[in-house]
Amino acid sequence: MALGKLAGYRPAEPGEFTRRAFHGGKLDLTEVEGLADLIHAETEAQRKQALFQMEGNLSHLYNSWRETLINCMAHVEAFIDFSEDENIEENTMDIVQNKLMNLKNVIQSHLADGRCGERLRDGVRTVIVGEPNVGKSSLLNVLCQRPAAIVTPIAGTTRDIVELHANIGGYPVIIADTAGLRNDASDEVEKEGISRAHAYAQQADLVILVIDATKYEAQMTKNNFVSFNSYVNSYINKLKLDNIIRKNKNSESMSLRTGDKDSKSEGSTDNFVDEICGSEKCIIVLNKTDLLHDVTGMKNSLKHYNGIIALSCKTENGIPQLLDRMTSNLTMLCGKPSRENPCLTQSRHRQHLTDCVACLDKYFELSAIGGDTVLAAQEVRKALRHIGKITGHVSTEQILDVIFKDFCVG
Repeated sequence: MALGKLAGYRPAEPGEFTRRAFHGGKLDLTEVEGLADLIHAETEAQRKQALFQMEGNLSHLYNSWRETLINCMAHVEAFIDFSEDENIEENTMDIVQNKLMNLKNVIQSHLADGRCGERLRDGVRTVIVGEPNVGKSSLLNVLCQRPAAIVTPIAGTTRDIVELHANIGGYPVIIADTAGLRNDASDEVEKEGISRAHAYAQQADLVILVIDATKYEAQMTKNNFVSFNSYVNSYINKLKLDNIIRKNKNSESMSLRTGDKDSKSEGSTDNFVDEICGSEKCIIVLNKTDLLHDVTGMKNSLKHYNGIIALSCKTENGIPQLLDRMTSNLTMLCGKPSRENPCLTQSRHRQHLTDCVACLDKYFELSAIGGDTVLAAQEVRKALRHIGKITGHVSTEQILDVIFKDFCVG
């Protein structure tokens, strides 16, 4: 600050040095955004993705698409201006058509990435759901390694969404504890909490379904034997989670009818529970194993099911297995950052690329009906402008202000 008091000196504005690097051609907008993400990265996977972007991986990809559009634009304009000239080949527009179609397919493939890069940048939204008093708040506290949520034996303690950020296996996770789900809630506040829990779960990337192991054990004792498959099926329907689980599994073969019996023998792994656990978007946790009367019997009941995590939040037995499973699921949800296959990381990029594809579609539409080539060429210009806005070759001060405001230092 002492230098700032000298004549001709002043403190740098937020992002000023980076802005100068951009205007000086040292960095483009994707590289600037990568630098900002690197500064704010909290996990190893985030740092890798941001570093690759700052090094120019996305920039090289988008610039190659921009060059293709410039090349096509040049040929279209040459055809418009000199179509009667013998030096213009007759199949010029066919060549342009093929190039633009290939480019459109590549961009669409890039867009269909499951939002891996954006999810990694912003954090994987993970929700813990289940009946009251199954240990959801305890699980949140264990995963985040601090007593963030109140834990009591009183059902309905948690009313609102409690969100915490955690680093699981190098991936950023936003873990949400929710109100216990039940159909007989009479308190209006609890009902609102349950409604919010369902709404949050609908939007979550990963659902952790918590079941009380002692209740399943009691059910087995009462009914002599009930398969875990049928128990989970009934549990999901009772909590009105069937649409959420079906969305996450995305399987038409999944049966979610109350009271549905196992279609397979108990020794078969082709069952409802395995289908849920086979999805990267859902994990089934059996909590309170420390309170079981017959641990061996429970193990025998679950031995034919793959992916069930049996644990105790009290003793933390089984927590390492849950963390391993979460890391595996997070890897599938976010992918592994690589230089070879850069992912979309910003909603801004996605919007411009979507608009670019729309412009190319309009070009093909005009070309197919024998429309005015000049109008078709305008759509290629628009597509080029959208790509340029991503890297900053076509920019506005408003875009720059939004990007650079996130820098707290030069």
